[in-house]
Amino acid sequence: MIGDKSPHAALQNDPATTRHGATPSRAAAGAHRRGAGLTRRGLLGGGLAALGAFASGAAMAQAPARSLRPVLRPSDLGRPKVPSGEDLVSAARLDARVGYTVADATTGKVLETRAGDEALPPASVAKALTAMYALDVLGPDHRFATEVLATGPVEDGVLRGDLVLAGGGDPTLETDHLATLADGLRDAGVREVTGAFIVWGGALPFETTIDVEQPDHVGYSPAVSGLNLNYNRVHFEWRKAGKGWEVSMDARSARYRPDVTVAKMRVANRDLPVYTYDDTDGADAWTVAQGQLGNGGARWLPVRKPELYAGEVFRTFARSHGIVLPEALATRGARPEGSTLARHESGDLAGILKDMLLYSTNLTAEAVGMSASMARFGALASMKDSAAAMNFWAETELGLATPALVDHSGLGGDNRITTEDMVRALVAAHGRGRLPDLLKSIAPRDDSLPLDIHAKTGTLNFVSGLAGFVTAADGTDLAFAIFAADVPRREALPEAQRERPSGGREWNGRARLLQHALIARWGKLYAMA
Repeated sequence: MIGDKSPHAALQNDPATTRHGATPSRAAAGAHRRGAGLTRRGLLGGGLAALGAFASGAAMAQAPARSLRPVLRPSDLGRPKVPSGEDLVSAARLDARVGYTVADATTGKVLETRAGDEALPPASVAKALTAMYALDVLGPDHRFATEVLATGPVEDGVLRGDLVLAGGGDPTLETDHLATLADGLRDAGVREVTGAFIVWGGALPFETTIDVEQPDHVGYSPAVSGLNLNYNRVHFEWRKAGKGWEVSMDARSARYRPDVTVAKMRVANRDLPVYTYDDTDGADAWTVAQGQLGNGGARWLPVRKPELYAGEVFRTFARSHGIVLPEALATRGARPEGSTLARHESGDLAGILKDMLLYSTNLTAEAVGMSASMARFGALASMKDSAAAMNFWAETELGLATPALVDHSGLGGDNRITTEDMVRALVAAHGRGRLPDLLKSIAPRDDSLPLDIHAKTGTLNFVSGLAGFVTAADGTDLAFAIFAADVPRREALPEAQRERPSGGREWNGRARLLQHALIARWGKLYAMA
């Protein structure tokens, strides 16, 4: 489960992981700083004084029997005394595979690595690579278009042909945007449609869910299509009414709350499981356990039929203008030909990616990753094929050795990449100057350290990752990646515990503390490296 926070907490991502564990005290931090009190000027001054004393004594003594050999300076002379990486890993008590790599972000010189060649699950850190891929292939100014098409002429307000709602892979399409498209249909003079109402989602390969190992009801693993709406989530709300409950399913947005029937909910007389899902009569059929409802509440559920979902909402807005459309027919074949009656464009890709990296939206990652693959390699059959295409791009364009991603979001537990490869990618991105400005700013846990951190977090059950850039006080830029994973413990979880596993929050808290301790170590050691 993805643990990065979003404005729809637990909607696109896993429940946020609370940080636990004690932060090193300021007294301890001060002790480290006092232990690092030697300066370059002091070392030089002391060295010259000692050299003078030796020269004076040598003038009055006999010549040595053997030539004196210079003593090598310790490699860490003058550097602050900080815990070793191994000590920090041991103190974290993760009982997991831990790998990390840190390098000079400008030169690519590796400064420190541990199990850097071991392939581990990156979780949502994979989104950073997806962002690089989409920027390289599509460009930062790319925009996704959703159009309303007419396959025939409009005569005296009557469209003599089919009306098509054609998706363009936009991961950010919302209910408000469909309302604007319906306004455009009205403004085009259409009052009646003689043909069918078609919703087309064939711009991208279709996936029923991002990761089949996730529980059915989690909103961060919805379907993926070329026509997506509200991150392919439907809003479920309930409240106590007498001896029962009133429930609703809608496609709410900032301005509207249109009801939908393509997703249905029934309250069942049971305590567990909390939710069940079935594909019944062309609709997402949900049940919820009444023993879990309390007096009221709401949550977002995933949508498995995104084209029909978008079509139903568009019909509602068209009907508000007096335009009655037949029920939507979904298709994913060739894009229907027709003239454009209305068009909506997304924001630019750079802005979409910045939000994706901040809120860790899985649907966005899959949509932009597959859009990049389609643009670069042509038609692909699946999300997994698209991830393989991105792996190939990373090998040939960035010089990665063994990337093995199976999706673009990092949600799947089978994703693998080494920290060495992740750092190679980050160094390449640093040179191109695009990614660092899109990554989230993260405050160091020790606020006495003048470190500027921009990175992507990643959290699955018993998997934690962090990768990005650190700028030290002297301006030195470092690229780093840290992955920790207890894969056997993760794979042993029964389905009922996959959303909130016992011990998961504590484990991830210790992993986050380790990440910040390693960053603090590197910030102290490798300034002016």
